[in-house]
Amino acid sequence: MLAEGERHDKGDEMPTSTNMSQEDLLEVVPPFIAQGSSAMVRLLELPPGDPGLGPHRHSGPVFGYMLEGEMLFELEGEAPYPIKAGEAFWEPGGDVIHYTAANLLDDRTSRFVVVMLCTPGVEMITMVDDEELAAKASQRIPAPTR
Repeated sequence: MLAEGERHDKGDEMPTSTNMSQEDLLEVVPPFIAQGSSAMVRLLELPPGDPGLGPHRHSGPVFGYMLEGEMLFELEGEAPYPIKAGEAFWEPGGDVIHYTAANLLDDRTSRFVVVMLCTPGVEMITMVDDEELAAKASQRIPAPTR
């Protein structure tokens, strides 16, 4: 790993051809990212049928990729929807409530990795209190019927 301002030596150059394949999974324009933010990469595992963390907010944007399984994902202003293995997702963080990230599978663990951009001086995760949830309950968008 190079320190800031260091350069690669000529012998360290990357090859110009490779058998590597790539696929773009998600491209979004994130909201404002505060100067001095840090990035955190986290692996999360939801046991079978686990409802996930209760309603909360993130201090900054979160980008994720579902490794295994399937989860129900719900953000403020959006209907809940499933995210399956191999799919990417994101949330803007800030004032947006993250209502649900529940394992939809009763027989398997669901695993996903997230990259969270953490606003300086603000906890990465803040739980939403019952009073605010009650005040916003009528604004939640129900899941589409199948």
